[in-house]
Amino acid sequence: MRILIVKLSSLGDVIHTLPILVDIKNQYPDVQLDWVVEPSFASLLEFNPNIDRVISCSLRDWVKEGFGFRTLAKVKSFLKDLRQTPYDYVLDLQGLSKSALIARCAALTPQGVRVAMGNRTDGSSYESLTRWLSDRAIALPKRIHALERGRLLCAKTLHYEVPSEIDFGLLGAGKENVSSSAFEPEVAQSSSDQPPKVLLIHGTSRTDKTWGLSHWSEIAERLKASGHEVCVTYGNEAELEFVNELMAKVKGLTFWPKQSLRDLSTLMRGCYGAIGVDSGVSHLAVALNLVHVQIYNFPTDWRTGPLHCSYQLSVHAHPSPGVDLVWQKWLLAVDEWQSKHV
Repeated sequence: MRILIVKLSSLGDVIHTLPILVDIKNQYPDVQLDWVVEPSFASLLEFNPNIDRVISCSLRDWVKEGFGFRTLAKVKSFLKDLRQTPYDYVLDLQGLSKSALIARCAALTPQGVRVAMGNRTDGSSYESLTRWLSDRAIALPKRIHALERGRLLCAKTLHYEVPSEIDFGLLGAGKENVSSSAFEPEVAQSSSDQPPKVLLIHGTSRTDKTWGLSHWSEIAERLKASGHEVCVTYGNEAELEFVNELMAKVKGLTFWPKQSLRDLSTLMRGCYGAIGVDSGVSHLAVALNLVHVQIYNFPTDWRTGPLHCSYQLSVHAHPSPGVDLVWQKWLLAVDEWQSKHV
């Protein structure tokens, strides 16, 4: 059986889709799983042992460039790559017009079908064109976590029950085996005399999801005082400026240069935990099984926050959670992890 997943972006959405690969592989070990994704997220998927082929789709770049001769040549090359394998199932897990069109362009086996979400779920982006361009549309509950939405669609399509456990399929995730990694180069596990690393995930694509500089500086000081090595990094120039301001206020932070997703995930494997805003990198911390507190300025953590892990917690308040509230959650997460691993 050959299955194509269409999930172009964003980072958080891509990460929430990873458990689907494990679910399907557990049911059908010999399945071929291919994935269409934007190039900026491809490095996170290329070394995933559950994926046979990653097909990069530079749709955003094509739109920016305008559909001139050169762009049309790139589109033609992508379509040729996309259509080289006929699929038994093409799963549009994005629910947008662009993903529906790409799914429509994929080649099918004689009995192959294109499957999409049949309705909008609460808080999600959804465009009805995906329903009309598919061969089969799956009705889903209105209120459902973003991670479980795709899992349920695939389970209904392939006729199995959604597993109770969530496995993101990132080899070596968790503190028990941080040196084992599906991504090279490997990171050796820190020796016991080194302070545990905690990554501060401050960057987000939406300004209304940010947490204030004074909050970050205070949480960094508390982490340092409790014996942690506090790490910071950035993804763009605005985030670098923020990091520089934070490092000017709090001395002794460990600075990570800008990384590809592949290299960032490798570095994160050497961390004990992370505290972060609602962002793709925070969702990556969850997938890597780190002790984690995820900060929300809106009551949307039910839809995208950590699930079913006692040492991965979310916290929300408006206009923003205070430091004391986040710190209390962090101490609770640490206690929960220690109760299971120490």
